[in-house]
This record gives sequence, C-alpha cells and structure tokens, in this order.
Amino acid sequence: MANRPADNQAGAVVTRLTGADLIAGLPGLAETGVDLDVRDARAVPSANLTVADIVGLVADASAAISAGADGVVVTQGTDTVEETAFLADLIWPHQEPIVFTGAMRNPTLAGPDGPANVLAAIQAAASVDARDLGAVLVFSDQIHAARWIRKTHATSTATFASPNAGPIGLVVEGRVRILTRPLRFQPLAIGATDARVGLYTATLDDDTGLLRTLAADCQGLVIAGYGVGHVPSAMAPVLEEIAASMPVVLVSRTGAGPVLHHTYGAVGSETDLQRRGLINGGLLDAYKARILLKMLLGNGAGHAVIAAEFARRG
Repeated sequence: MANRPADNQAGAVVTRLTGADLIAGLPGLAETGVDLDVRDARAVPSANLTVADIVGLVADASAAISAGADGVVVTQGTDTVEETAFLADLIWPHQEPIVFTGAMRNPTLAGPDGPANVLAAIQAAASVDARDLGAVLVFSDQIHAARWIRKTHATSTATFASPNAGPIGLVVEGRVRILTRPLRFQPLAIGATDARVGLYTATLDDDTGLLRTLAADCQGLVIAGYGVGHVPSAMAPVLEEIAASMPVVLVSRTGAGPVLHHTYGAVGSETDLQRRGLINGGLLDAYKARILLKMLLGNGAGHAVIAAEFARRG
C-alpha cells in the first residue's frame, strides 16, 4: 500500500509513501468528519518488523488514546499483519479500538485496494460501536478479530479470513456494523521480547533430527501437528524429552479447527502427546501460538501459567 517504484528496479516497488501521502486526496475522507493525527513509525517492509517494534508501536498508540484519541489506525504490509495484530491484541489495554489495515495491490497496479481499506479502517476506529473489541483487522470492508485472522492467499485481495469464526463486523456505506463481540481477556504484562521460541511443522517421514537441532537453541517450542494434533510415533518420545526442559505447545498445521484433547489414543496422538507434557494450543494457529508463548516466556511464566493461558486464549 505504501510502495512506489524503485528508481533502479524496473517493475519493483519499495517503501516510499508516508502516512500523509496515504490520506492525501482520499475519496470520502472529508465526509467522515474525522480529525486525523498522522504519524510515521517504522517505514520498513513488514517482514522486517520485530516484537519489540510492535510493543513500541502499541505504547505510542496507547499514549495517543490517553491524550484523547477515539481510536488508532495502523497501516502495514500484509506479510506479517496476522501476527502483529494478534500481538497488539494481547497487550492492548483500552476500550478504544486499534485497527490494522493494508493492501494487496500497491498504487502502481490497476485497482489498488489500499485507499478503500484505509477509509474503512478510519471509519471503524472512529466508531463507538467498535469499542471493546481489542485489536482488529479491517480489510475489504470486513472487520476481523485479531485472534482469528489468517492470510489465506498470496495475491488475492480477498486474502484475509477468519476460518474459525468469520468476520465479526462490516463497514457498510461508511457505517460500522458489529455482528458479534468476542470475549476479551486481560492484557498481558510486557516483559522481555527476546525469548527464543521455535516453530516446527510435522511432515511426512520426518526423522526428528531437525527437531532436536531446533529445540537445542530454544526456550520454548510450538509443534504444528497433523490434523487434530498428531505427529509420527517416532517423534513422540523426542517431544516428551524436549517438553521436560521447556514448554512445548501443540497446534494444528491445518490453520483452522482445534487440537483435540482425548479422541485418539495412538502413540503420537493428541492424547498421547498431552500425557507426555505438551500443552494444547486449542484453536490458535501456529504463528499466533508462537507469539503468545514468546510473550509469556518474556514475562517469566512457568509451565502451569502457560498451560492456563493457552487453555483460556486458545
């Protein structure tokens, strides 16, 4: 959305546009009557963002709310927004909304979607109906809860979906319509942001060598298992060994649906892995589970607290 062609790369785009550029001449903005305070933060590709960056962004946004803002809009690249929005949701303390948005088509392409997304995000952030939702993503006139949003396609403007819940609201003719209100949790305390949490996906004919190598350099681990939370039987004792020394969270690699608790009982099943000490990640996808585990470890949480938080939030 904030890209322009690079001077020395034919056809390629780089980050160039400022926040003021994004709203300059935005159709429909004047009709909203919203007063905007536009600020630039990190003008980098979203792939370069860090947890510390987002913690800092949330602090700045929180200060704006405390100074009287009715809501906050954050524009960023879509590569990592499902993770950054979820992180913001975990630590956002206000009733006022923090709204993430972006674009799939940059301004050099026909039919860029950025302007419409920015306008809808502004309308959502200014609406009293959008209060007490935490962090949300507004895209293609849909409002999604940060905890459920997934990027499901590499190029489509309809990429964002919430497979487990659907959108929680819509922006229709400039009006915010909230269809359902997800339960909000107490914001997490902000501790260290440098806890090393690995993400490992179970795959066919895995010999567990890479798993051992990864775990040796981690403080916590997320395992994306098959289906409802299964791994090859040969992996089960290795995971039990790892889970004895660090928290290991089990999620589904499918990206939708829950990890079960006690339906299957074979070696490597969800029942077996939980008996071996793995923590059930519930409905959280692998990327969000990693963010939650990273934040909990940064707070110094032990196994019992981590398991309880995943039981509540997953």
